[in-house]
Amino acid sequence: MSNGQNKTDVILIGAGIMSATLGALLKELVPDWQITVFERLGNAGEESSNEWNNAGTGHAALCELNYTNEKPDGSVDISKAININQQFLESIQFWSHLVKNNRICNPENFIMPLPHMSFVKGEHDVTFLKKRFEAMAYNPLFEGLEFSDDPKKLMDWIPLIMQDRTEKEPIAATKMETGTDVNFGALTRMLFDYLESENVKVNYRNRVMDLYRTWEGLWEVKVRNVDNRTVEQHTAKFVFIGSGGGSLYLLQKSGIPESKYIGGFPVSGIFMSCNNPDVVAAHHAKVYGNAKIGAPPMSVPHLDTRYINNKKFLLFGPFAGFSPKFLKTGSKLDLVNSVKPDNLVTMLSAGAKNIPLTKYLIQQVRLSKEQRMEELREFIPNAKSEDWDLVTAGQRVQVIKDTEKGRGMLQFGTEVISAADGSIAALLGASPGASTAVSVMLELLKKCFPQHVLGWETKIKEMIPSYGLSLMENPKLLNEIHTSTMATLRLSRGNQSIGKENLNTLQKV
Repeated sequence: MSNGQNKTDVILIGAGIMSATLGALLKELVPDWQITVFERLGNAGEESSNEWNNAGTGHAALCELNYTNEKPDGSVDISKAININQQFLESIQFWSHLVKNNRICNPENFIMPLPHMSFVKGEHDVTFLKKRFEAMAYNPLFEGLEFSDDPKKLMDWIPLIMQDRTEKEPIAATKMETGTDVNFGALTRMLFDYLESENVKVNYRNRVMDLYRTWEGLWEVKVRNVDNRTVEQHTAKFVFIGSGGGSLYLLQKSGIPESKYIGGFPVSGIFMSCNNPDVVAAHHAKVYGNAKIGAPPMSVPHLDTRYINNKKFLLFGPFAGFSPKFLKTGSKLDLVNSVKPDNLVTMLSAGAKNIPLTKYLIQQVRLSKEQRMEELREFIPNAKSEDWDLVTAGQRVQVIKDTEKGRGMLQFGTEVISAADGSIAALLGASPGASTAVSVMLELLKKCFPQHVLGWETKIKEMIPSYGLSLMENPKLLNEIHTSTMATLRLSRGNQSIGKENLNTLQKV
């Protein structure tokens, strides 16, 4: 049993962006609550939140074509894009609040201004992109979105992609100057530095082995030190399981009814990283294409400028891979161990429905480097194999849930599973994940702390002025938020035309 010294108000499992965000929100709302964090690895933000394990896009639906769908009548549904954009705006409002109040400093170390672009080829996709642009351009959330199918204009926007392009098929792109590149690993570490300065106890190299309800209705958490193998018991009123792919295992351990009939399917990722500084310098944008027919939404190809440790990188991907691990540093038995009597039919049902996904993963795993280079040349026609290296990214665990009993469906998104009494919650799923962390955690607060939320509302609105409002319907507030956050997060610089300044560099390549 735990002793009195190991009692706390809140336990956060996993030191990733979600736990960091929830911890920061709680410290702002109820600074006297005691919070304890357990992380299996030696530092914060080392798994899915790490800068090398995710795209860092700052998902605001400015360029991701899978967030806008063509309906049977030919029109484009942008409702998901609207929702994700507003969620990202909640995130940057909260980050701006933290910077203004000196909770975190030097925002340029985690967020940089970077144009977001969509790029397509072929008559069908060009027509779709133009309709998408027309559906979005007059929405206040997407003010400033540009469209062009003029090769000369595109050469100005994306010279690396347009140089030596000889095919005559139609091409087009959209461009949003106000996009961002976000280093979620750096942000996560900043947030945990802030939490530790506020007396949050962060225990690295400690793995949560088990958890269960006590007769008092509290949660007893069994923790093992990775280095000396000692075991401790800790008790809390509320537990958040934010350990990425490891969340499913602990959610199942909790035994709550809501954990039943849920499974997970791991997918690993591979990016190509450019090692030629001249090529890196010639591109300045995040450019998203369309997933190939039959490929899952998570496979959308993109050519990304990244800023990591204040150095510019150029990445292309993702290429899917398969590993039975649920974490990059996990066990090869993770997938097998996740199969339980209650979710066996769910998992089998989802597997039967996703045979094309299985075939796609097999094809991806078998790709040679040169075959991957051929996909890259869809974006950069003159790409040279010696300029690019393979980088293994993080593991994603896609949620499998019952839509009806025994009818498992693979989910592509982020989801919070919580107990009916709100005493425990777990985060499952993947993209847009980190970009919408603040919105996701605000929803968690509503679910798990309904008795407090009304009293917290004034403070939440102080931190996030758009809380509870539709920014699409409040353009004046939207403009104020853009102006304020851009100044605070130093996003007003660097948004000039990206093409002409890189033409000289391209001549060297």
